[in-house]
Amino acid sequence: MDALSRFFWFCSGVHQPTLEKHPTEHNKYVGIGATIFFTGLFAALSGGYAMYFVFKGDTAAALFAIFFGVLWGLAIFNMDRYIVSSINKNSTSTQQILQATPRILLAIMIGMVISRPLELKIFDKEIKERLKVSYLNNQRSKIDTLNKAFTNKYTIELNKLNESKAHRDSLENGIKSDRQKLNFEVFGTKTTETSGVMGYGPYAKRKEEELKQRQQNLDSLNSDVRRMEQFVDGRKQFDGLLSERLYTGKQLDSLTSLAGFADRNWALGQLSFNTDGTRDTTTALAVTFIGLLFIFFECLPVFVKMMSSRGPYDRSVENLETSQIHTSEKDRDFEIEVTDGVHETRVATTIAREKELLTKL
Repeated sequence: MDALSRFFWFCSGVHQPTLEKHPTEHNKYVGIGATIFFTGLFAALSGGYAMYFVFKGDTAAALFAIFFGVLWGLAIFNMDRYIVSSINKNSTSTQQILQATPRILLAIMIGMVISRPLELKIFDKEIKERLKVSYLNNQRSKIDTLNKAFTNKYTIELNKLNESKAHRDSLENGIKSDRQKLNFEVFGTKTTETSGVMGYGPYAKRKEEELKQRQQNLDSLNSDVRRMEQFVDGRKQFDGLLSERLYTGKQLDSLTSLAGFADRNWALGQLSFNTDGTRDTTTALAVTFIGLLFIFFECLPVFVKMMSSRGPYDRSVENLETSQIHTSEKDRDFEIEVTDGVHETRVATTIAREKELLTKL
């Protein structure tokens, strides 16, 4: 416990030999140091998690994330340690507030940076679902754009193909209708267009010849339609239209797992809105309050130092600083007096040396 307390004292930036003389102050600075330490720890986790998504897909992504996380955590730890230790408790309340204001603004900025990656982890499942919807909509929009561009590019060919298909369908329906009439004529079924006499008579033969001719026309038309469809399919293949498909569930899972920091950050911002564009107040408040919690946690060391009363440690530090300032001033006076005392001797010695040199010349 003694080693742990000393470690947290170090984190709080106190002068440990002075603090050891005041046992009543030990717990206060253990608490301040622990707050600074855990703020740096959260910063390390946040930075490492963010960098993991930056380098995701690389074999060394985990190593990069650990290295940067530790580096970022140490930087935030050192900055918080300086911010807290630089607040002078021996100043007036107004002076302390003026000292703390820029430090609190800096702490707020640091808290915002720290909180974002941690929010990404907290809302990981919701972010993945929103990314799936986004990727699917983007792919659908891409396919629609390609189809529209293809239609505009080959309007004449597509219109001709559609007209040929419509003519073919009309011809097929006509052949089916005439075949039925031929069957009625052969089997003696009486209608407004058949004689009602069973047998293969002149009318039936003529009808059959007409059907053969129309079938040949249909076959030729089908050949033209297939040729035009092959041309259109070839153009679609060339323009990349056939290679674009809506993502499957496995593909969406793979894309979301490979999503970078920017995509995930965008999806987190979109969680505050429903898919129809209306605001999701519940989720928006959850994201906001979690962010505010981390910002408050980052500002907490400064608040703790400001709220704490002036104790014997602060008085001892003030006395120590006063003593050091006085010692420094006395050292300055000593150096000035010594310089003044030897100045005349140095001048006289130099003059005598110069005179001697001139005499020898």
